[in-house]
Amino acid sequence: MLGVVVNTAAVIAGSLVGLLCKRGIPKKLIDAVMLGIALCTIYIGIAGTLKGQNTLVLIVSIVLGAIVGTALDIDGAISRLGSWVERKFPRSDGGTSVAQGFVTASLLFCVGSMTVVGSLNAGISGDNKMLYTKSILDLISSIMLSASLGVGVLFSALFVLVFQGALVLLSGLLAPVLTDAAVAEMTCAGSLIILAMGFNLLGLTKIKAANYLPALLFAPLISWLAGLL
Repeated sequence: MLGVVVNTAAVIAGSLVGLLCKRGIPKKLIDAVMLGIALCTIYIGIAGTLKGQNTLVLIVSIVLGAIVGTALDIDGAISRLGSWVERKFPRSDGGTSVAQGFVTASLLFCVGSMTVVGSLNAGISGDNKMLYTKSILDLISSIMLSASLGVGVLFSALFVLVFQGALVLLSGLLAPVLTDAAVAEMTCAGSLIILAMGFNLLGLTKIKAANYLPALLFAPLISWLAGLL
């Protein structure tokens, strides 16, 4: 779990630095940076979706994820939590909501082969090298993200801790399921959600992206089952 703790600490440290730096940055510059972040988010989403190898797995996982996520109202729950946080940390710049910053950063930090493989390596063999490398990358990313997306990025550290921690603790059980193909499909599904968040950041759409998060669980499971058949 040491690698997960270090990664979580890196996100917290980077977010705090970004929030502190944000105070002295003119709103015009913050808006420009936010636009750049949105464009980069779209690029990351497109690049990630191309890693998928089975379109049918993507479609089924997204559909099932939407059904479960909407039934549980994940987006609503996160929005209500974000509203509570905003009352504690009011925004004066009219930027993105806490919920939007939280979901965007959580997906960017946790979707990808480095997260899954690094966590499995840490849990199975105690090798934290990949998570340490990821921590450096997330430290830099969290500084930039929090400067543009706000305090929601800081709270994404909790998602990093829970998600990666669960992968480490359950690595023995998950390793047979999280094959290379399964990780690729999970990355594809997650990247599609990231792409939706990028469009939201540009103000083009108002997709309730959080309601699709269960697709991250369905994609590797369906891919693994398809491999058995």
